[in-house]
Amino acid sequence: LDKIEEEAVKKSSMLYDYIDGSDGYYTNPVDLPFRSRCNIPFRVKKDEELENKFLAGAKKAGLIELKGHRSVGGCRASIYNAMPVEGVQALIDYMIKFREENP
Repeated sequence: LDKIEEEAVKKSSMLYDYIDGSDGYYTNPVDLPFRSRCNIPFRVKKDEELENKFLAGAKKAGLIELKGHRSVGGCRASIYNAMPVEGVQALIDYMIKFREENP
């Protein structure tokens, strides 16, 4: 169980660190002490049109089920135990590319 928790912390930290370091391009609305390791909500410049473009491109890149909860909107990455570190890195790589192409 320690190994599983260690990997969960690593995966969520990777994504939170990228979001938090994106200078506001991507934002997470959850206060630090209440953040989940499994479900990470985020917004793309707080712009619904840009988020729709992000989600469409993500789907084409094979990154699925990123649409946020219908009552909250935005995006949500679910990184449960079965999600490998490589999957989280693929999402971060896409986020980097999207940001470069949509300043």
